[in-house]
Amino acid sequence: MSSRFGGLVAAVVLASGVFAPVAQAAPEPVTSGETPPAQQADALAGNPVGKVTIAFERTTATKCPLTFKIHGYFEGLPAGFQLVRYRLVGAEKWRSFKVPDNHGAVFHTVLGTFNWDENTEQTSVQVEIGQPDGLTSNVIHYFECASPGGEETFGATAEKIPLTPGGGPLVELVADAYLDAVQAVSGAEVALVSRYGFHTDLDEGPVTYEELWATQPAGLAIDVHAMTGARLKELLAYRNPSGWVLTPSSSLRYTVQDGAVTEITLNGVPVTDTQVIKIAANYILMGGWQGFPQWTDSTGVYHGGPDDRGALASYIVNNSPVRAPQGDRVTIR
Repeated sequence: MSSRFGGLVAAVVLASGVFAPVAQAAPEPVTSGETPPAQQADALAGNPVGKVTIAFERTTATKCPLTFKIHGYFEGLPAGFQLVRYRLVGAEKWRSFKVPDNHGAVFHTVLGTFNWDENTEQTSVQVEIGQPDGLTSNVIHYFECASPGGEETFGATAEKIPLTPGGGPLVELVADAYLDAVQAVSGAEVALVSRYGFHTDLDEGPVTYEELWATQPAGLAIDVHAMTGARLKELLAYRNPSGWVLTPSSSLRYTVQDGAVTEITLNGVPVTDTQVIKIAANYILMGGWQGFPQWTDSTGVYHGGPDDRGALASYIVNNSPVRAPQGDRVTIR
């Protein structure tokens, strides 16, 4: 993919061993500054970061132009003070931040704030760590300000992921992608997705943008609300005019019988009526569209998620090749 920012082309190695192009770095972010030359040798002396994960947070309400933050989560750091060098994949400048002595198992920081518009021509962000093993983060995609190149693919499926009349494996996969996109930043515990708006299966093999578009054409932002277990059961018991119920991410399983939820577990533990659960979904579903009731008696927790299409692309790229979920998270009797 071409870019107006230096003409560099980056690539990420997928789990399948296939290379897929990744968009250039965004315009230079505001960060903690460049690494002083005297400290660069020390920073490259070993591999202090074992794993880095980045997450997306919109700070504007519009789809485009867009201002967003990239959060970084760093694991495997040895005890004591650390200086971590990083840059956007495809960028030339290294930047750095300091990790305090008492950093804990996972250290979180905001790596930068970005501005994208129709002229930016960017669709993804990935971070590289300045250490000998060349560690890179996951990839985050966003499509509302630019469309990818016609030949670009977004990971691959290991098998066909079917769309059933009630949703099935494809909608379960999308629910997993929703949760993955916002969990680190918001603390979301489950995602819910409506069968509404899905049009086709995902075939086996490389995933094209055309397939992503056919799967989720609306490009809706993902938000997070909190509600009690009792309110969640009411929501899950509802069947829309097409007879559909909501499809959850893998963290939730439930059974509907005679118009009521009779069994429900979150991460394998029964849900109580009084516990408060953070739930991700697109804002249209929360607003009472797609044939389901409005999310009343809930509290907004997070309104900075990416578009749903970008979330799905990111999930497939970062977990490629993905297999079809079992399609068994909801039981209707």
